[in-house]
Amino acid sequence: MIAVNESIPLEFILLGFSDRPWLEFPLFVVFFISYMVTIFGNLTIILVSRLDSRLQTPMYFFLTNLSLLDLCYTTSTVPQLLVNLHSTRKVISYGGCVAQLFIFLALGATECVLMPVMCFDRFVAICRPLHYSVIMHQRLCLQLAAASWITGFSNALWFSILALQLPLCGPFVLDHFLCEVPALFKLSCVDTIANEAELFFLSMLFHLVPFTLIVISYAFIARAVLRIQSAEGRQKAFGTCGSHLLVVSLFYGTAISMYMQPPSPTSKDRGKTVSLFYGIVAPMLNPLIYALRNKEVKEAFKRLVARVFSIRK
Repeated sequence: MIAVNESIPLEFILLGFSDRPWLEFPLFVVFFISYMVTIFGNLTIILVSRLDSRLQTPMYFFLTNLSLLDLCYTTSTVPQLLVNLHSTRKVISYGGCVAQLFIFLALGATECVLMPVMCFDRFVAICRPLHYSVIMHQRLCLQLAAASWITGFSNALWFSILALQLPLCGPFVLDHFLCEVPALFKLSCVDTIANEAELFFLSMLFHLVPFTLIVISYAFIARAVLRIQSAEGRQKAFGTCGSHLLVVSLFYGTAISMYMQPPSPTSKDRGKTVSLFYGIVAPMLNPLIYALRNKEVKEAFKRLVARVFSIRK
């Protein structure tokens, strides 16, 4: 038998974009600006939804959960990424890597479950408008939101155990800008085919199943909208669903392509690109999509700004 250098590392080296050093400063500027926009946009959605009495509805309750998820989601990776882009020593401690891995997986899985919950809310609002307030009562909304968070964090615990129980061999270098399960598998001293198969199955469960439910729900929603006689009513119904459809397309499209892509020589760089998109770009775009396409949010933001200025006077 051949002995292997198996141990628990003190830290990992994150290669990130070090193979393209000329890109690091421009990327630092872009990611910093994106992070600031993400924080401002999602905090604005949360504050407006919580402080404006006209937005105390299930739709905005779930939107607040989505904004909180996106805020924490990007915060779990971007600060460390900015530090490494600005530093010559691109490392993350073992504890930091474990925490980042767990939080990133937990929030991502929670968002996978929250998306169909938001779709269910739109389904009831459009297909069962007369029973909406009875069905989507406060207790059910709290239960659905809690179920999303509990399911997501339980899944992350399973994923983390799956990755961290494997013996790792040095050098402890991750060819990524964050700690992700596929990158950790490459450091394993043992064959990971069974683990990769399990990862594929769980990814399919958390991505394809919710996405399929959303597609089926929107088929019923589209049929109900087309039955509306008023053109204004149809436009309003499509308007409330359009933002969610865009967010769903961004999130599931990039996440599925990330975890379910076939192995290839270019999959390494493609994986980084897709991770950047659904880990940084999507959380930045989500509040912009809802704010720019939603008249109620824009009016609530104006009222909040007017209230702030009136207090100062």
